[in-house]
Amino acid sequence: MTGMLAQFEGLSLRVPQCDKGIGSVILSPDSTNLIEGVRVQLLALWPDDRGYFLELQRGGQGIAAAFPPETTQTSAALTYPGGIKAFHYHLHQTDCWAVALGMMQVALVDLREHSRTYGNRNTLYVGALRPWQILIPPGVGHGYKVIGEQAAMLVYLTDRFYDPKDEGRIPFNDSRIQYDWETQHK
Repeated sequence: MTGMLAQFEGLSLRVPQCDKGIGSVILSPDSTNLIEGVRVQLLALWPDDRGYFLELQRGGQGIAAAFPPETTQTSAALTYPGGIKAFHYHLHQTDCWAVALGMMQVALVDLREHSRTYGNRNTLYVGALRPWQILIPPGVGHGYKVIGEQAAMLVYLTDRFYDPKDEGRIPFNDSRIQYDWETQHK
């Protein structure tokens, strides 16, 4: 089967054929254009004359409330300006992303064949200027590009410990997804 990535316990993942572009740009956490199962929440940020304090997660609360404490993993990735890390997906793992430093263009694509939003793409501009947290369910391809002139730090929680057998990868420039990583110049 062309484009088939995985089939496991009722989850069928396939790379969709998309038109070139960036999909729906998500401008609010309650957008009706979000891919099914993706959730967005505004993070608590307290600035003062010394900088700011950003609260990423409280156990048992927010969009990652269901993450089991005994298997939740917290990780961070620093990426330099212009760096692209995309696309990857999980069969079981749910991610909860927050950009703690800098700005990122986050790209999502629904790979789940039986999802009502299969093939949809979302773009979210998140970070210092838009402190959002993004919950990414299994079967949704995800990646990002650092935008601006400084490095960006992604801090993310997962609902289970990292397992390389749970992760799949698709090139950032896959000819079927056709995500446009170029600056949009609007």
